[in-house]
Amino acid sequence: MSPRPSGPGNLLEGVRVLDLTNVLAGPFAAYQLGNLGADVVKVEIPGAGDLARQLGADPGLNQERLGASFLAQNAGKRSLTVNLKSPRGREVLLRSAAEADVLVENFRPGVLDRLGVGWERLREANPRLVYCAISGFGQEGPLRDRPAYDQIVQGLSGMMSVTGTAESGPLRAGYPVADTLGGMAAAFSIAAALVQRDRTGEGVHLDVSMLESAMTAMGWVVSNQLIAGQEPKRVGNDNFTAAPSGTFSTGDGLLNIAANEQRQFAALCRVVERPELAADPRFAERGDRKAHRQELTDELEKALAARSAKEWEPALAEAGVPAACVLTVPEALGNEQVAARNFIHDLPFPEHPDRGLRVLGSPVRVAGEAAGPATPPPTLGEHTDELLAELGYSAEEITSLREGGAV
Repeated sequence: MSPRPSGPGNLLEGVRVLDLTNVLAGPFAAYQLGNLGADVVKVEIPGAGDLARQLGADPGLNQERLGASFLAQNAGKRSLTVNLKSPRGREVLLRSAAEADVLVENFRPGVLDRLGVGWERLREANPRLVYCAISGFGQEGPLRDRPAYDQIVQGLSGMMSVTGTAESGPLRAGYPVADTLGGMAAAFSIAAALVQRDRTGEGVHLDVSMLESAMTAMGWVVSNQLIAGQEPKRVGNDNFTAAPSGTFSTGDGLLNIAANEQRQFAALCRVVERPELAADPRFAERGDRKAHRQELTDELEKALAARSAKEWEPALAEAGVPAACVLTVPEALGNEQVAARNFIHDLPFPEHPDRGLRVLGSPVRVAGEAAGPATPPPTLGEHTDELLAELGYSAEEITSLREGGAV
């Protein structure tokens, strides 16, 4: 049974997910499913576990196989160790899959097939299984066998080519956006597949490409190329679709302003006490403002120098102008809006009762409830005996599996 208590936010209550993934995209996908109530069983290699257990900013935790990278996206899961190179270990996986609703993996294409526990064999064990394979480039195509990391995908997708200024770019995003997008695409497709499975009674094979997920998220940059034939250019912190829309210097700190509509521009000019800018022929219409973007920025920043970003933000917001300070990560985590929605969840720290653990939950509130993990991340193999017993293994059989190196 799921360790998570029943509640209105548990949309996936009763759904069991086998998480055979490592590092980021796959674990993130399974974590999002768990945040919405799924019982996620993390299947790990005995003695080693998810590589993310050894990754993070705290070397001591890495040595304990409780790296920050692992703790960030594995709360609420249960850990089952299985040796897939062992025939008896593969039998444990097949028995687990027969009782599961979803299996997620991010091995190189073909690895599980070579082990004898690929999609076709798993479908024999459970025709209702939703099988999701996440990889850098997908299960087919000339790049299918290449290793892929977030940085590789950012470069191949075109993301880096449009990030930064003409002088500073191409630049990678400062966080693993391609991995995260791939994980979100996987979680979304799994949820959709479960709806179909409940209608037809049949499982399905899902093939998620991180490269395609990244390109899908590039929106107007891609559509302008595909539809209008316009090759994107790097414009730094400016929004290429409108002006004034970008990042502006103030008397103290940076301020993002997105006065994309005519009324917003007029309101901006009033608030910064430069109403004449709205009537200036260089800036009067949307196209004019884009054509004279730098001149408009110079004029606005002269006015914005009178006050700090923190002072301008509420004044502009009250006038209906989208504006907000550019925050650091610590400042963003302490933002009152984040706190008001209970987005950060406090959990016990595994193996460290004197410490607390804070992790992000789901970005979706369900029936007014903040969705997130109810239990801390598992230690390696913490729930192996418990889960094997749920599958019907006796105490003697569990001991035999351990002694034989199958789990």
